[in-house]
Amino acid sequence: MTENLTIKQASDLLKNKELSSKELTELYLKNITEGKELNCYNYVLEESSLSEAVKSDERRASNSLKSDFDGVPIGIKDLFCTKGTLTTASSKILSDFIPTYESTVTQKCKDSGLISLGKLNCDEFAMGSTNKTSYFGPVKNPWKLKDSKADLVPGGSSGGSAAAVAGDLCIASLGTDTGGSIRQPASFTGTVGLKPSYGRVSRWGIVAFASSLDQAGPITKTVDDAAILLDIISGHDNKDSTSSIKEKENYSQNMNSNVKGMKVGVPKEFMSDDLPKSTLKAWDACKDLLKSNGAEIINISLPHTMSALPTYYIIAPAEASSNLARYDGVRYGLREQGENLIDMYEKTRSEGFGDEVKRRILIGTYVLSSGYYDAYYLKAQKVRSLIKDDFNKAFNDVDAILTPSTPSTAFEIANEPNDPVQNYFNDIFTVPVNLAGIPGISIPFSNDEKNLPIGLQLITNSFEEQKLLNIAKNIEETVQYKATPEKWWIT
Repeated sequence: MTENLTIKQASDLLKNKELSSKELTELYLKNITEGKELNCYNYVLEESSLSEAVKSDERRASNSLKSDFDGVPIGIKDLFCTKGTLTTASSKILSDFIPTYESTVTQKCKDSGLISLGKLNCDEFAMGSTNKTSYFGPVKNPWKLKDSKADLVPGGSSGGSAAAVAGDLCIASLGTDTGGSIRQPASFTGTVGLKPSYGRVSRWGIVAFASSLDQAGPITKTVDDAAILLDIISGHDNKDSTSSIKEKENYSQNMNSNVKGMKVGVPKEFMSDDLPKSTLKAWDACKDLLKSNGAEIINISLPHTMSALPTYYIIAPAEASSNLARYDGVRYGLREQGENLIDMYEKTRSEGFGDEVKRRILIGTYVLSSGYYDAYYLKAQKVRSLIKDDFNKAFNDVDAILTPSTPSTAFEIANEPNDPVQNYFNDIFTVPVNLAGIPGISIPFSNDEKNLPIGLQLITNSFEEQKLLNIAKNIEETVQYKATPEKWWIT
């Protein structure tokens, strides 16, 4: 009764007084202890989560609940600043940083009565696709290959957020998505990962990677839960100048899974003989499913999306090099001793940043430098505009676009490519969405011959999250994906 609970199910249990918030929180704290081998949490907030659970039970007893989901425990990616609680971005340079303020997203969760179980592991400063760049070590995917005990990557950068949901170490979690960092790990772990439109959710108080691309979103067990969390965290924020003034919608209350008459586009550029047969089979099956449910499948072209990956890996590092310049050892975070100020900067940043972060800072500084700005950064921004135009034209003809979420299923941690460029290809299907600033969702569709989850991605136009969720709900209801990993970490 209490395994793999959704937000809705947990809320009903609390409402019917079949379980108290304290009991529910204790259950998940137990799961976290048993699941330590997965390395999902950088640190667990046992004392504060139990205290908040007791307060939630008191509110329930006095009929003064903050929301219908008051008392439900979730996990928070360690990229959201939380007042009085360590926020490290999984980096050594911030290993002792305790913010004096709360991010808008986590404050909204608190205002709804959601309980934070702890801060979840991620790639350092959200830079990575495998969760191996974390200062706290790699997260292990709860899924295993058929007939193998090898540890698999959970995807990244929100690997801890996705693995914690898949392994039932929290009911749902919050992640961030700069180039696929919610959708790619969701695909690898058989969970639902939603990247909202740029500006739909406030970025204030989130440790910045690439400011024009970063977006917070939920990782959940169901599409309904994704809608619930989006309801909670979305909306205009005066503290974020990029926050949209568009009125927020009541996504969870307006769910409608009818797709009759809808047009779903399939981009020819995403079709490749290099894709695993199981992924192509799932993609084809989903097209047939939508067709049988009343949608029309239309072949479309997104010609410039094949340039999205190099475009992204110019723009994102450029913005990162600027954002990460603030970590110098002067005001907060790690400080190494040096003979002078410049020496202190160099030693602090050399010791505090991991290899992947250093690599991206160097790339970003290079493309912004004199003589190369026009050749690389300016050209990348022009291509970004063309990619956005491709999507705009496509959405004149279709309601949504269907693609695979990733070019493969999860692979072994030990077999991660040594070439960083090969790793960047994990984001080939997700990056265009961030460059265009539009919403995308990854939903689990089936498992491959190795028993690993295959995720499919739906994309809609800017601020059409309701349509996105509705179509995803239609697929979810039809497929009825129920697979969960065996809990091999419990002995």
